[in-house]
Amino acid sequence: MRISVIGCGYLGAVHAACMAELGHDVVGVDVDQAKIDALSDGRAPFFEPGLPELLKAEHGRLRFTTDIAEVSHARVHFVAVGTPQLEGSNAADLRFVDAAVDALLPHIGPGHLVVGKSTVPVGTAARLADKVEATGAELAWNPEFLREGFAVSDTLTPDRLVYGVRHGDDRASDVLDEVYRRPLSTGTPRIITDYATAELVKVSANAFLATKISFINAMAEIAEVTGADVTTLADAIGHDARIGRRFLNAGVGFGGGCLPKDIRAFQARAEELGVGHALAFLDDVDQVNLRRRQRVLDLITDALGTELAGRTVAVLGVTFKPDSDDVRDSPALDIASRLALRGVTVRATDPEGIETARAKVPSLDYHESVRDAVAGAEVITVLTEWREFRELDPREVSTWTDARTIIDGRNCLDAGAWRAAGWTYHGLGRP
Repeated sequence: MRISVIGCGYLGAVHAACMAELGHDVVGVDVDQAKIDALSDGRAPFFEPGLPELLKAEHGRLRFTTDIAEVSHARVHFVAVGTPQLEGSNAADLRFVDAAVDALLPHIGPGHLVVGKSTVPVGTAARLADKVEATGAELAWNPEFLREGFAVSDTLTPDRLVYGVRHGDDRASDVLDEVYRRPLSTGTPRIITDYATAELVKVSANAFLATKISFINAMAEIAEVTGADVTTLADAIGHDARIGRRFLNAGVGFGGGCLPKDIRAFQARAEELGVGHALAFLDDVDQVNLRRRQRVLDLITDALGTELAGRTVAVLGVTFKPDSDDVRDSPALDIASRLALRGVTVRATDPEGIETARAKVPSLDYHESVRDAVAGAEVITVLTEWREFRELDPREVSTWTDARTIIDGRNCLDAGAWRAAGWTYHGLGRP
């Protein structure tokens, strides 16, 4: 099948490469020439495991361009542009979605299917459908459920596929079945529903995950004043099949380009619909999440004293999660930058995120290795749970630095091992 993907950022580039891997002829379109040049050369413009290999392997079925007219040869058009938070508001900025659809209109007609992948406020698809259908084409909404670091596998072997279509539009569903024939053949669940439900599936999933993370972080706040251990608590309640253990890891909280802005946009849309009270709890979810960042700063202050200017702190991890170079709304980078604003020398390292972090916060002292980052530090903080940080040998680290205080912002270290090696260990919600 001939497919176009409009928008070649994180979502679009992964989707385009994976569609080629599924056997389709794919053209990716983006306005950023540098991004198109990199992708055309088989280079991913961001870090995502498995993507560079796909870009190279599928070069014969996959091409990239800045010329929107190139989509006229395709019959299925995926819209995969970003929906960032609107400046000065909690609402989603839909300019890029609207621009992508408007750019498509001259090049589509009867027999074409436009498929929304972007995360949008409920009601967006119905509004865009009128424009698309005026050309004789049809619109479907097929939300993405990608996890950064696992985006390739999540696209090729999704845990579910959701099609939002006009009532009774069997053709759109049939076309998407052909697009996803391979994963469907292995038993991937498929849900066919209306536009509004498809839109809500994505934002409600993100809201639930954010709530689960903030719940265990709220329990960490209780644990810290009672002497309880939030990690053991999470293990215990996680054995309940109704709750589950995943996303019950207390720490500095969630970040990235999805959860924070999506829960805020969901609240904003609920207010517009006159049911803001239904999602009022998401404000508490957001606030709990942000408080965890301050808790790490408080622990650093407790260790160094209230006068932080001139002190030195090592920060291990600046991305919002491991296996990614994404620093959007990263709790780690936020904490590091707030330390720098107070006059702290922040020696930061990250396996993949140094350049993306440097572009956003150039004032930090970046180092390529943990050994270099901790040299001269008075306190070490682990803020992203990269495997190489989790597996650090505390006795070996002791030979690299005079610091003997470590703050585990992700509760990912073996507290007993670090204490046995002579370190003062502080976790979040752990005694």
